[in-house]
Amino acid sequence: MRLRPLLAVAAVAVASGGIVAGLHVPPAQAATVCTVDFTVNQWATGFTADVKLTNTGPAVSSWTLSWTFGGNQAVSNGWNASVSQSGNRVTASSLSWNGSLNTGAAASFGFQATYSGTNAKPTDFALNGVSCSGDVPVPPSSPPPSSAGPSPSTSTGPAPVCGTGIRCDGFEGQAAGTPGGDWAVTYPDCQGAGTATIDKAVAHTGGTSLRVNGATGYCNHVFVRNAAILGTATYVRYWVRHTTALPASHITMVALRDAADGDRDLRFGGQNGALQWNRASDDATLPEQSPAGVAQSRPLPVGSWNCVEFKVNGADGTMETWLDGVSVPGLLQDGVATHDIDGQWLNRTYRPRLTDLKLGWESYGEGSDTLWYDDVATGSSRIGC
Repeated sequence: MRLRPLLAVAAVAVASGGIVAGLHVPPAQAATVCTVDFTVNQWATGFTADVKLTNTGPAVSSWTLSWTFGGNQAVSNGWNASVSQSGNRVTASSLSWNGSLNTGAAASFGFQATYSGTNAKPTDFALNGVSCSGDVPVPPSSPPPSSAGPSPSTSTGPAPVCGTGIRCDGFEGQAAGTPGGDWAVTYPDCQGAGTATIDKAVAHTGGTSLRVNGATGYCNHVFVRNAAILGTATYVRYWVRHTTALPASHITMVALRDAADGDRDLRFGGQNGALQWNRASDDATLPEQSPAGVAQSRPLPVGSWNCVEFKVNGADGTMETWLDGVSVPGLLQDGVATHDIDGQWLNRTYRPRLTDLKLGWESYGEGSDTLWYDDVATGSSRIGC
């Protein structure tokens, strides 16, 4: 919903899995210099915000959007902008590629934050030091930091914030080149043209990611395996960016070894241009590969960072997958057979015991892609984007 600061009326919608909050403000009487769409996806101790800044004033070659939080919100990471915080004051500055905004043009960015108590949305947005309403000057200096001290800039630091029961890795401690530490390159079946390297030029947050050059053809499988990060986690979250739309043929991007299924992999990838799960032991798919089943899944957007979350519950075999915070109906296995979705999957009892996490690319016929993975996290409850 469109937000015009200083004349705000709040509306909060409560939904399962989180709270989505929006504000609507009637048009300001003075000439505005910007409008802000500020959409929140909230859970018990944290939230993500998607922010769309529209320049309604003169053209600018770079921008800084600032606001003040009214509570104890603390930004932990951001994307598509350099986001920093001092006390309750937050600034988000353009990057080299999205700073130019003509009149009427917009730029979007997002961030993740923690909070406790209430999470009121900000109303005092300012563009390059001028209130978005155009009639209230905003001091250029920030208020004194709180006793907790300033939050680090999210443009250079590692994004994952590990807490109790959460393991995470943003690859920040690795040098460019061959992955190391808990991550090891592996080539299932045979080694071909596929490669996996630590990339210092492209990242979701911080300055590092895992880059996979996935080639076409069976022997070009390449993955980077971590046997430590998964533990007994039920939930996995990672960010991925890729360059080529998913092909019609079956591909795999994430594989997890299942000790309860003959050490065969539980595979997450795509087929018929949409995301799917595949069980290597019997080639069952979720959703079923009927037109109606595929229509219940979603493609993986190209050219942008996407947040992928999934749950695999070994106790009852249920599964759920979220793309950019939204549950995908075709990737939901709730234990009750649904035609075109999980009827085939439930043809046998499935109680997975997953022992590793592999990120990469596997093509079974056609399809090549370049992918970047970042900000990987696992936990006993949903982590969020």
